Amino acid sequence: MPARAPAHAQQQGLVRVRGVVQGVGFRPFVFRLALELGLQGWVRNDGDGVEIAVQGAAGAIRDLLQKLESEPPPLSRVERVEYRNVPLDGLLQGFTIESSRAGHAATGIAPDAAICPDCLAELCDPGNRRYRYPFINCIHCGPRYTITARLPYARPNTSMAGFQQCPACQSQYDDPADRRFHAQPNACPACGPRLAMLDACGQPADEGDLIAAALRRIQAGQILAVKGVGGFHLVCDARNAEAVARLRVSKERGEKPFAAMFANAVSLTPYAVAGRDEARLLESAERPVVLVSKGPGSGQLADIAPGMSRLGAMLPYAPLHYLFFHEAAGRPDGTAWLGEKQDLALLTTSANPGGEPLVIGNGEALRRLQGLADAFLVHDRDILLRCDDSVMRWDGQAPRFIRRARGFTPLAVKLPRSAPSVLACGAWYKNTVCLTRGDEAFVSQHIGDLDSAAGCEALEQTARHLMEVLQIEPEIVAHDLHPDFFSSRFAARFAAERGLPLLTVQHHHAHIAAVMAEHGIEEPVLGLALDGVGLGTDGRAWGGELLRVDACGAFARLGHFRELALPGGDSAAREPWRMAASALHALGRGAEITRRFAYPAAATVAGMLERGFNSPPTSSAGRCFDAAAGLLGVSGASGFEGQAAMRLESLAERHGPVAPLDGGWLCEADGRLNLLPLLNVLADMDDAAYGAALFHATLAHALADWLGRAAQSTGLNTVALGGGCFLNGVLSRELSRLLGLAGFRVLQARSVPPNDGGVSLGQAYIAIQESLCV
Repeated sequence: MPARAPAHAQQQGLVRVRGVVQGVGFRPFVFRLALELGLQGWVRNDGDGVEIAVQGAAGAIRDLLQKLESEPPPLSRVERVEYRNVPLDGLLQGFTIESSRAGHAATGIAPDAAICPDCLAELCDPGNRRYRYPFINCIHCGPRYTITARLPYARPNTSMAGFQQCPACQSQYDDPADRRFHAQPNACPACGPRLAMLDACGQPADEGDLIAAALRRIQAGQILAVKGVGGFHLVCDARNAEAVARLRVSKERGEKPFAAMFANAVSLTPYAVAGRDEARLLESAERPVVLVSKGPGSGQLADIAPGMSRLGAMLPYAPLHYLFFHEAAGRPDGTAWLGEKQDLALLTTSANPGGEPLVIGNGEALRRLQGLADAFLVHDRDILLRCDDSVMRWDGQAPRFIRRARGFTPLAVKLPRSAPSVLACGAWYKNTVCLTRGDEAFVSQHIGDLDSAAGCEALEQTARHLMEVLQIEPEIVAHDLHPDFFSSRFAARFAAERGLPLLTVQHHHAHIAAVMAEHGIEEPVLGLALDGVGLGTDGRAWGGELLRVDACGAFARLGHFRELALPGGDSAAREPWRMAASALHALGRGAEITRRFAYPAAATVAGMLERGFNSPPTSSAGRCFDAAAGLLGVSGASGFEGQAAMRLESLAERHGPVAPLDGGWLCEADGRLNLLPLLNVLADMDDAAYGAALFHATLAHALADWLGRAAQSTGLNTVALGGGCFLNGVLSRELSRLLGLAGFRVLQARSVPPNDGGVSLGQAYIAIQESLCV
């Protein structure tokens, strides 16, 4: 702050603003503040953020600094405001906005943001020159991250570089008083990007008004590939069962849930029920897909989330999305219609055939989406980086990520201290990469599973893009313990090419470290890591782990779930009945396997378990969920990862809370948690819904008991909960409640998902802690 001179005393100085302060209207905001406060000087972007030279009364300068922190533009994130009271070159006259200055980047890029109310009003105003223009935007909304090639954030460094602004747009772009001042994607129908409709063969389809034509196709039961902000969507009528079924088959989706887009929160009724917090999340500038409870009229939609108690809902975020609903409503003037219920419901799913990375290019769409789409609605603004929709749920008192991508990437996770830069390459499933700079960790958007060449290529592209756009050269590389993961092989190659140290990180250790990183924890904690699988330090498949994690990157395994056999290895993760058979065998009830399970492989599985052949042990919590689902008849085979556990959770949610099973678990002397007593009772239960509720209640109490004993032996009362099983709201809420009653400090993932999407952050944090403790 300026020295406490009298308020009227004249001063000069330099202000530095750090954080996400470029491309969010910060310079016009400073310009207006300076004029309001009677200050002279200039403001500009550079590699460190925003720099301000200021001259005027000391009191006015103090007011400026206070307002920079307390009243910043809505899309900005101010981390620090620094002031140096230094003489400038002569007296400053007026206040100006200067051109961006290049330099080594130490700032951030804003994520893509949903269309703002002002632009939405113009979109629906027949008298506005941007009426129904699908690429309308301003400094408060529109694409950012997905169109940026490098910093500083300026039009020549974005995919808008090839679009020369018309005089009217240029005038707004140059006017500091206009909300389109230096809005880099600024455009209009005369000078900006344009839509085109292509038929299934990629030939131009001249159909007049393209929005009206697209909607007619959708309402006729067609599937459209629609180019959006971070990639293509496949879109169809969410009420058309035939179209939805065809999309499931062509996309190889099985029973995996789809999301539906509605015009507004009011329009979710009667399909879904969104609480106040969920509605706020749906309407936020980030516009994630939000999991909300199914409503009494959910059956009026096609079965887009079979067997689930929740529905993935989203609201429009791109102008193009709103135009579909505007057309369906009869093109009303103004925005009053958006406060009313609208009938149109669109199934919107990522255009990623067979689970491969999201399609972003026009040519790529024609090649990869052949046979999936009946037509293509494309445009000529390039997407430089694929970025899926984020997926979240409201979990009691705070939102929780299931997938972190558009709207949130590349916002940094703040670390407790500055450290050497790390590139962490993540896991196999739900891959992300993490790049650190000083005391910031930049976790990439969701990349996906690394089971295809395209997925592996996407990992490399994402890592290199983050390095380029943030101008970071890693000093350490970290990866998963499993040597066969592509992420591990990429990390080893990357480190070898640059002569960098390479750190191997155990999977569950990384889950807990990710939670510690976002909470700034630098002291020992108890860690409970529950997931499907991760390679343990003993070469076995881990997944139900009680750890002590220390500040310097070390951990100790205090205990684990009692192991069950995996009959058929990885097949057991796809067929929950096999885990049910494994539980029966462990209970001494192996003779029941062939009677209970009418699968061709049942006798073979029983034999494998009896002989211990091709049945490696696992301590996985995820496989314990599978065993429960199989024993209750909830799921015999899974069409996608986690389906059995999700169905089990849905049943428990519908049933409601029950008392835990007395004697349903054993905390054994060697640190193992034995849940066989619970599984034994479930094996004889006819009421699947009650059984699912009993499983969750008993598991939560068992985990709380297990952690309580560990706290007594270690003296630790802070526990970090990590791993994909904590996406289960029933389990995480009840366990958190029990641990809170027992006096624990409970830490959970909030800034990144608790599943493998957060592993890269944990890997990076462990590498940082090790480097600082050397």
